Amino acid sequence: MASTGAIAMRVPVSRAVRERRETRNVFYVRAIVALAIVAIWEGISWSGLFFGDVVPSLAKIIPALFKLLVNPAFWANLQITLVEAAASLAIGAIAGIVVGILLGSSRFFGAAFEPYVYYLSPTPRIILFPIMIMWFGVGIASKIALGALSSFFAIALSTAAGMRQIDKVLIRVGRSFRATPWQMATKIYLPAMRLPVLTGIRLGLGNALITALLAETKLSNQGLGFMIMQIYTRFDMPTLYALLIVVFFIAGACNAVIGMIARSTK
Repeated sequence: MASTGAIAMRVPVSRAVRERRETRNVFYVRAIVALAIVAIWEGISWSGLFFGDVVPSLAKIIPALFKLLVNPAFWANLQITLVEAAASLAIGAIAGIVVGILLGSSRFFGAAFEPYVYYLSPTPRIILFPIMIMWFGVGIASKIALGALSSFFAIALSTAAGMRQIDKVLIRVGRSFRATPWQMATKIYLPAMRLPVLTGIRLGLGNALITALLAETKLSNQGLGFMIMQIYTRFDMPTLYALLIVVFFIAGACNAVIGMIARSTK
């Protein structure tokens, strides 16, 4: 009886309290993982398992990071890479959303053309870089074109999947009011499938940034990819790892911003 009474006296935990506890636990787990990674890194660095500064300690990486951040050349190259990634994402997103709406709204177009988009999506775009160079030259245009192609597939497929999840009632309402294709896209389609579109944009952003960096390492005299190769040829490993940390931070920050937008639209 006593145990039954104790159970009955339990106060239910509110949803807000549960969410705060979960957020706190997630933070603790992330902090532990980060500390474990740092400890493992330092252990490998001091173990002597690798030659020289292949795995430098944080005591060398952190000063190199500060030195990198005050270097004007870094900011100039960062601007080039961000311009390439942003332009690639913008072009790829516009093309991907348009194609995704066409594939998702028409059963005929979806059956006829979506398999091409689906099976070409995993193809490494970097193998097309020589063609992009021949079409657009060795400048920034070829990197943007390759990045746009990389981001296009993820956005198109995600948009097409989102189109098929739209409530048919909304589509019939729009057509009953004789909405134009542009009005259907802006007033019905995009608001109803904003989460799939934002998911595709998150994937497209990663593809655009990765492709821009890869292209810069192959044939370029500017950008972070070019800078990475220059640092590597000098075997300046602390600066190389510092630059990689900056790239990871930028990619994570951009992804977090898009994630915040996605959560705010729910």
